[in-house]
Amino acid sequence: MRILVTPKTMTPAQSICVTPAPIVISARPLRILDFDIENRPLSYLGSDFTTAEVTALAWAWTDRPEAVTCYLLGETDPVVILRAFLAVYNQADMVTGHYVKGHDLPILNGALMEYQLPLLSDKLVCDTKLDLIRRKGLSMSQESLGAMLRLEHQKVTMNQATWRSANRLEPEGREAARTRVVGDVQQHIELRRRLLALGYLGPARIWKSSTARVEGYEP
Repeated sequence: MRILVTPKTMTPAQSICVTPAPIVISARPLRILDFDIENRPLSYLGSDFTTAEVTALAWAWTDRPEAVTCYLLGETDPVVILRAFLAVYNQADMVTGHYVKGHDLPILNGALMEYQLPLLSDKLVCDTKLDLIRRKGLSMSQESLGAMLRLEHQKVTMNQATWRSANRLEPEGREAARTRVVGDVQQHIELRRRLLALGYLGPARIWKSSTARVEGYEP
């Protein structure tokens, strides 16, 4: 027995037209937190190696560079300072600073450990020292880069006497540290924008709090 199948032609009225629903994707810019710390020697580990204690901490969102938040040791309890930073750090999609992978982030994580607070989570980080393109024969300090690129914001310098006063948490020294750390954040926001515009920065990378590599310092 054979079965003959005859295709049936549908009229336009009988056909079903399916229009896919539009897919709406909403995106927002990354929330990028720019930050900087100042610190003082606290204790000897042996030979000339010393531990560090955060004396000043400042930050600003890169889309609001004029709104810099600053905390100073001697004015605010260190636990309050650390908790405040941890709160904004957790809100950020990415953080940025100069040599923050080798200096600022490890020091802050150590301070959080000392006070038995939650540690920094893994975070996308743009480090304007360690993420620079390969180079030789140039100082990569923030001050040197700022001068080379003729930035509007100047590095706030401090002499030895001012540093000693700041590290002793004396009123005039604290004010000098405030001016410096706030100025560093404002200059760095401009620095990062210029480096990106010139194509001098590599891609941001995830900084892993638990397995971060110890970075060697280069001037």
